[in-house]
Amino acid sequence: MSTEESTEQDEDLRYFVRIEQTDLDGTKSVERALIEMNGIGRRAARLIADDVGVDYGATLGALDDDTIDTIVEHVTNFGKQQPEWLNNHQRRFYSGETTHEIGNELGLVREQDINRLKMIRAYRGVRHERGQKVRGQRTKSTGRSEGTVGVNVEEIQEEAAAAAAEAEEAEEEL
Repeated sequence: MSTEESTEQDEDLRYFVRIEQTDLDGTKSVERALIEMNGIGRRAARLIADDVGVDYGATLGALDDDTIDTIVEHVTNFGKQQPEWLNNHQRRFYSGETTHEIGNELGLVREQDINRLKMIRAYRGVRHERGQKVRGQRTKSTGRSEGTVGVNVEEIQEEAAAAAAEAEEAEEEL
C-alpha cells in the first residue's frame, strides 16, 4: 500500500463519531467504540452491529455516513428493539415501564434511584449514605476506607532513620 492510498483513507476516516452526547473514537472497531458508551456492553454492541449488517470488527470512522446514521438510530432505539430482559432499567418505580438508558441518562436515572432509596430510608439507601457495601459483601476485613491496614514498613524505616540521626546529633554535641 502506497502512502497516497493511506492518506486517502485517512481523509475519509471520521476520528470522532457523536452518538447520544458521547464522542466515540472513530479509529476503533464498531464493537470497541460502542462499548465506550455508558449502557452499551459487548453483547449490546454486537447485537447493534448485527442488526445494522456491519462487521463488528470494521473501523467505525471508515463507515459511510448512511451506515453511521443507521447505527445511531439503532443505539437510540435499542431498548424498543430488544427483549425486555436485555434492558438495563426494568420496571421503573413510578411508571412501571422498562427502558434501556444510554449515555448520561443512565447516570442520572441511577442517581435518582439511589436518592429515592436514601429518602425513604431503605436499608440499601442507608448503606449508600454511610459509604458501606450495599450488596451483601463481607465487611469484616475488606472495604476499609480509614487508611492503610497492616504495617507500613517504609514509614517505620524512615522514623528509625530520623531517630538515629537525632541520636548522632546529640552525641556530637556532648
